[in-house]
Amino acid sequence: MTARLIPNEIQYVEFVSNDFARIKDFYSAAFGWKFTDYGDNYTAFAGTYIEGGFAHGTPVQGSVLVILYSDNLEACVSSVTAAGGTITRDTFEFPGGRRFQFQDPDGNELAVWSDR
Repeated sequence: MTARLIPNEIQYVEFVSNDFARIKDFYSAAFGWKFTDYGDNYTAFAGTYIEGGFAHGTPVQGSVLVILYSDNLEACVSSVTAAGGTITRDTFEFPGGRRFQFQDPDGNELAVWSDR
């Protein structure tokens, strides 16, 4: 990914995980992210428009809500559940679009929104 550096915009997202194999399997299956390991305590990920990583540790539920974009929300719900995610809030409408929320296998809660 070649990111354009824009002041005050999120450039990188970092989570914690206590099971790198499980979390890499989930995000690879659900979103197609690619991973690069940096030793035993860190793995970085990259998608088309996102970069981040997982540090080794115990996830703390509810500390951050990261919101991803999808141009096909229904297909994304299917990908998330097929990969082992748990829907925590069914798709709902808000001004400008729709979204749903889910937990990954470590209990991190994320959302996916669409303007379609």
